[in-house]
Amino acid sequence: MRGRCGGGGRTMGLAALALLLLAATRWEGAKARPVARGRLDAGSSQGAPSVVLVMCDSFDGRLTFYPGNQTVTLPSINLIKQCGTVFLNAYTNSPICCPSRAAMWSGLFTHLTESWNNFKGLDPNYTTWMDLMQKHGYHTQKYGKIDYTSGHHSVSNRVEAWTRDVDFLLRQEGRPMVNLTGNKTFVRVMEKDWQNTDKAASWIRNEAINISQPFVLYLGLNLPHPYPSPSTGENFGSSTFLTSPYWLEKVRYEAIKIPKWPPLSDMHPVDYYSSYTKNCTGKFTIKEIRDIRAFYYAMCAETDAMLGEIISALSDTGLLKRTIVIFTADHGELAMEHQQFYKMSMYEASSHVPLLVMGPGIKVHHHLSNVVSLVDIYPTMLDIARIPVLQNLSGYSLLPLLVETAEDEHSFRRPHAPWVLSEFHGCNVNSSTYMLRTDKWKYIAYSDGHSVPPQLFDLSADPDELTNIATTFPEVTHSLDKKLRSIVNYPRVSAFVHKYNKKQFINWKQSLGQNYSSVIANLRWHQDWFKEPRKYEDAIHRWLQRNINV
Repeated sequence: MRGRCGGGGRTMGLAALALLLLAATRWEGAKARPVARGRLDAGSSQGAPSVVLVMCDSFDGRLTFYPGNQTVTLPSINLIKQCGTVFLNAYTNSPICCPSRAAMWSGLFTHLTESWNNFKGLDPNYTTWMDLMQKHGYHTQKYGKIDYTSGHHSVSNRVEAWTRDVDFLLRQEGRPMVNLTGNKTFVRVMEKDWQNTDKAASWIRNEAINISQPFVLYLGLNLPHPYPSPSTGENFGSSTFLTSPYWLEKVRYEAIKIPKWPPLSDMHPVDYYSSYTKNCTGKFTIKEIRDIRAFYYAMCAETDAMLGEIISALSDTGLLKRTIVIFTADHGELAMEHQQFYKMSMYEASSHVPLLVMGPGIKVHHHLSNVVSLVDIYPTMLDIARIPVLQNLSGYSLLPLLVETAEDEHSFRRPHAPWVLSEFHGCNVNSSTYMLRTDKWKYIAYSDGHSVPPQLFDLSADPDELTNIATTFPEVTHSLDKKLRSIVNYPRVSAFVHKYNKKQFINWKQSLGQNYSSVIANLRWHQDWFKEPRKYEDAIHRWLQRNINV
């Protein structure tokens, strides 16, 4: 990142660019509606806008609107907010990398893709929205993290996911920590992400500018995902929040909110399991918590700068006025809320994702409170490209919410459901988890619907999700559970995942032969395992003997 505004070849600041964009958007909007369908044949991309989708990892969506964004300077996101639309209630369909991305690229809920963990995603030949856009005349290009067929998943991660129902409790992740690197001039901390950003920006400047047909460009970033922690052992996870003084200066320490933690004894049983396996049940000082959150926000600032590089490349080449820009993430980051870090949770910090859109015909400075989710990206992309939207998708086109058009132009589209669904079936959580989010309610059900107590939160009165009111409002709980079961037979799905986990574990165990005891003892939980190895092997044996009907 070079130049006084932080961008290679950038000729103006983002604030000045925002003013020009606002003027251009209003002028273009007065002349035409580039994303409206009425004047073109269905299935034709002729004259359709280009699209750039920047998808990062682990970005808490609440940072994209007040009051969350008061903690860190995010100029590129603020520019999209000024010149486009921000969704205030956008959610992941599964708060972990590969299953979430499988949902986004397929337009299908997780129980339909059967992407149960980071190792199991879509078939490599699955037809994505990008494939369809290419088939209908779009030039397509991808850079960076994709991970919808299989994400980064060590053997340890897989075994932890498969054995989550075993009756034992072992620390799996490294204790969350911070690491300050470089000095106040060190900008490119996540070098791999910057290299992919450079490639995407270079492609815009040198190739997209010469393409006659519309294009769709995807850039996947790893930030602000925590960094690997090799000091925790051979099968290390990612528990390090790493940044430089350059980015830390973008954070307002005094604005950082220290989350409230209930006593461990009052935790929901699934939360306690998650906190323990994530190595977060020990003592943390206020300074440690504040630093973890500050470093995470600084990592978000670096992510925002990469988004800015892409916007600047589009602006410098004159392509921005005919390109729709979308920014989102696969999931959020708890950053010590609810005594956890990482994701794998239905709490807001983990499940709430950013979703911002700007471009020709998109409403300007518009905030939408509708509940939406990542499966909506697939039909929205097809709608932008004027490709007939498939009817078997879990998601809905967001275009009717984004553009100013006559009502009859969108009359043939399905109206978006007043709810979104998210599921989780992976490691660090000892139960399949299902979230139904409606207007003000968040309902979370577990496993078979009765062995683990559900949770209900009124987000309008309790945005920090500190008070479970499932038993206080039994009528609401029953109504939302009934609605959830009409969407997905979640007890059956949970049983299916349980059976899948056992089968995968048995195959893995058999493949190791006589090395099994040694290999399983030396996974990420090795420090706890070696204290009582026979106890834990026996617990797995008992688990394997239990039958379950599917």
